[in-house]
Parts: sequence; C-alpha cells; structure tokens
Amino acid sequence: MFEYLGDRLTSAIKNIKGMGKITEENISDAMREIRMALLEADVNYEIVKEFTNNVKEKALGLDVSKSLKPDEVFIKLIKDELVSLLGNEASYLEVNKKPTLLMLVGLQGSGKTTTAGKLANFLRKKYNKKPLLVACDIYRPAAIDQLKQIGKEINIPVFSKDNSVVTNIIADALVYAKENSLDYIIIDTAGRLQIDEKLMNELKEVEEKFLVDEKILVIDSMMGQDAINVITGFNDNLNLTGCILTKMDSTSKGGVALCVRHLTNVPIKFVGDSEKMDGLSTFDPERMANRILDMGDILSIAEKAEGLMSEEEAKMQASKMMKGKFDFEDFLKTMNQIKKLGPLENMLKLIPGARKMGLNEININPKDMAHVEAIILSMTPYERKHPEVLKASRKIRIAKGSGMKVEDVNRLINQFEQMKKMMKQMQNPNFKMPF
Repeated sequence: MFEYLGDRLTSAIKNIKGMGKITEENISDAMREIRMALLEADVNYEIVKEFTNNVKEKALGLDVSKSLKPDEVFIKLIKDELVSLLGNEASYLEVNKKPTLLMLVGLQGSGKTTTAGKLANFLRKKYNKKPLLVACDIYRPAAIDQLKQIGKEINIPVFSKDNSVVTNIIADALVYAKENSLDYIIIDTAGRLQIDEKLMNELKEVEEKFLVDEKILVIDSMMGQDAINVITGFNDNLNLTGCILTKMDSTSKGGVALCVRHLTNVPIKFVGDSEKMDGLSTFDPERMANRILDMGDILSIAEKAEGLMSEEEAKMQASKMMKGKFDFEDFLKTMNQIKKLGPLENMLKLIPGARKMGLNEININPKDMAHVEAIILSMTPYERKHPEVLKASRKIRIAKGSGMKVEDVNRLINQFEQMKKMMKQMQNPNFKMPF
C-alpha cells in the first residue's frame, strides 16, 4: 500500500538533506520529483498541481528554526499537505443508534459481500456490537450463498429470504434484529457492471423507505481515476456517508485515496488491507500520511493486537523472554497470536522506517510457519517446556512426526536458542544490538 509513492517521496526529500536552508533553487528538483511521483501513482493532475504549489509556497515562506534541519521542515510540510488531502480527520461510523441501518453499495466485483463480512467482524471486535448481515443481492444467487458462508465462518447471523423483493427482506430483517437485540443491520445490495437507472432506483427506494443511517460505497482501489467517476455517480443519487477502498494491499500506487475526499467530499471510512476477515482498517488521514512517508503506524499494530492477549499475559511473556525462560510452549502460543493479526509482512510494513530497512519487501511463506508449528507440535509437552532435553534420538522422532528433516529441527532449535540468548542479554544496560 503506497510503497511506490512513498519511495518516490522519500527519495525527493533526500535532495533537501544537507542544505543550509530552503530556497527555490534547492527545492526545485525535489518538487519536480514529487510531481512525477504523484502523477505516476495515479493522482489527479489538478490535485498534483495544487499539492505541489501549496508545498512550495509554504516552504519558501517559512523561516526555518536553527534547531531544525531543512529536510525535517520539508517532511513536515509534505505530511501536513498529505493529511489535508486525505481529509484531515478520520470519519467514523454511527454507533449509538439501535439498530443502526448500514447499506453497502457498489459495482459488481468491488468486493461488497466480502467487505460486509469484514465490517461485521470489525464492529463486533472493536465496539462489541452485535451485527446482522442481510443478503439483498437477489439477482446473483451466488452472492447470497457467499454471504451465508462468510457469516458461518465468523459466526455472525445472516438474514435472507427466497423469492422476495429487497424492501420486504429489509423490513423483515429489521423485525428480526429488534427481536434479537442486534445493534447493526448490514445490507449487502446488488451491483451492476455500470451505474444504471434500475440499480439507482432500487437503492433510492431502500433509502427513502428505511431512512438508512450509513450509505457506504465499496470501491476497488485498483480502478485508479475511474473510481472518482463511480463515487460521483453514486453520490449524486444517494448522498453517500462514506466509502471503503478495497484491495489496498494489492496496489503499490494508491493514488485514488489521495483524490477521493478532495474531489468528491465523500470521506474514506475504511480500507481493505488483506483478504482475511480481519483485513479491514479504519482510515485515519494522519496515520496514512505516516505510512506513505515511511514513518510507520504503531497505533494500527496495537489496535490489531488488542484483545489477543491480556495485559497480565503480555507482561508474563515479556518477563519470561527477558529472563531467558521462554520455551517452545510460549513460542507456539505467540505464533498462533501473530497469525490472528493477518499476514506478518503486512505488520512489518507498519514499523517506522520499514522501507529503509527493506521490511516492505519481505515475503513470508505461510508454509514456513506451518512447518515450524508442525515441528513444535511433534514435541511432547515436556520437551516443549524443557528444550535442553532435545538430543539426537528425540530430534529424529520429532522430524519423522512432523514430516521434516532432522536438519530442519536442528535449525529451529538453534534459532530459538539464539533468540533466547539475545533476549537475556538485552537486560544488560551495556548491550548493543548486533546490527
């Protein structure tokens, strides 16, 4: 997400490094590179022009403090301008009304049905809400089956009715939600290959009859600038309350995110950042600007990790690590918690300086983690608690039980012992990291 744009922007900022002050001459190359970076990331030309003019005007009119370096000031200007372009503040869902009626709209193939499941999962985990998924794509039977499968996977109820009109389905879903004290009704509507009169009339009928609280457009971020026309088309008819950009993990450009709010005034509420059911993140302009400029997003990591482990458990695990008493049982538990966060490479990208350290290019094969897990599960509970007893005969048995080679078992044990040793050494105030 934004890797290409981020790399180009940080490269442009390097041109300012080492300069004594900001002048029109020494920022001209940087501004040219920023302009090209934004255009190549599929950002609208008028926005690019406005963005670069604003940065240049503010940079040249700035009296740089002696305590700050010109490149630091320049980064701050670019970040502020990015935040402004992205909408300044996060836009949140209505969460107080009960039940809240939320309608997802969009073209076919934008990911509405999957996003409905992700959103339901998010509301339950983040706000402890009880959502109901409502299948209203009556023209594509596979969509109803897909939503039912998603509901089963995440253990969230799905309401559907055969041979019925959309407004009747929603009316009955409302009754069901009230009877079962559910908080959210998430309506998965039909899509079309393009915006047409029939589609809009159906959506407007739902809006008028039920006073929908949230009308959210699900849009494929890989559409590029065409996405703006789609958003405008839906917004002119429905007065959207927000949009969700899907497949943001599949594009390194992400230029559409920089255009949506500015060109349509429709706030981005969420982005889809993985295919998993927890792959939906709140869109926060400041955090997103930090990601683009490789400043990381520690808050998003913390939010994703929230609820996986109690504070007491976390302290106990940290204490065992620092004392060198971390065993394979602890390691297995930690691995399972990490898997719940989604793809590990996505987490690494949120660390400050990830691109500089090359963490954004790491691809972790899920099979490698599965192999490690198989080796640990082939150990007896006693062996996991006491790795020191793992001698030759035990290693042969573990290798056979896990379908791996003895060399693989040895490699894991050696890496595990090195990790324990380093963790223990970190307690020493004079310890220096070996890189």
